[in-house]
Amino acid sequence: MSWDPIEASTIDEIRERDVDPLQALAAGETPAIILRRAYTANDCAELVGRFLERQLMRDPALPMKEGDRRRIDIGTSLGNRGADQEAFLAHAETTRELFSDLFEGFPNPVDVVYEALQQVAGDRRQVQTAFEPDGRAYGPAIFRIHYDGHAYPPHIDHVTLREKRFNYAVSRFEHQFAGILCVQNAASDSTTQGVLHQCLWTEQVQPHIRGHTFHDYATQQNIGHCQVDLQPGDLYFFNTRNIHEVPAVEGDDPRIVLAVFIGFNEHERDIYVWA
Repeated sequence: MSWDPIEASTIDEIRERDVDPLQALAAGETPAIILRRAYTANDCAELVGRFLERQLMRDPALPMKEGDRRRIDIGTSLGNRGADQEAFLAHAETTRELFSDLFEGFPNPVDVVYEALQQVAGDRRQVQTAFEPDGRAYGPAIFRIHYDGHAYPPHIDHVTLREKRFNYAVSRFEHQFAGILCVQNAASDSTTQGVLHQCLWTEQVQPHIRGHTFHDYATQQNIGHCQVDLQPGDLYFFNTRNIHEVPAVEGDDPRIVLAVFIGFNEHERDIYVWA
């Protein structure tokens, strides 16, 4: 049986393919929801120029120096900063301040992602930035800038299953998705933003993740996969409990994405979004 993404150039077309696309992601019935041209390629290029102008990223035209990172985040990562909740929430406030004028002069790409998610979710659900019971909000999204050689081996992302962060409000969500807006592809010809394996994480799979033997396991178990290729401005959502990976960046131009995580429970109205 084929395992194909729900793909279209409009939300209406996506919902014609499946009346509840997020439930299809949660059930593992589809690898991804792909919305083509959610943001314009020209605005993507302008956005990269803004990052360089404000020195938020390393200029790839300049020689790499010792100590330069191969991944730069513009935003607040719960995965990286969540061990200290107070510091994480304080940093999230600085991200919201940064984003308040970063996109001045062109469409806000964070709004584009949220609005697309809301349309996919439908009227009976409400998309909002995640917050703690005391009202303090998380970072709404994060830009990840990956330079030559950076890759993500097979893994999952999940607040409780992977990170064990039970002290956060988002830990109540059974399902965690990701939303990825392609801002810039790497300099090489590759447009692959992700490889999604038809394998939901379990304790039995974890030794193969830890031991870097998942590809052998997938071959032995005849596990299929889906390759997601994007152009700047394309957006996709996927279930982060599916084992997934991202190939290494090749060339001088970095791969740049706008990323969010999404908390989803089948019978709950609220959908939380964070970075």
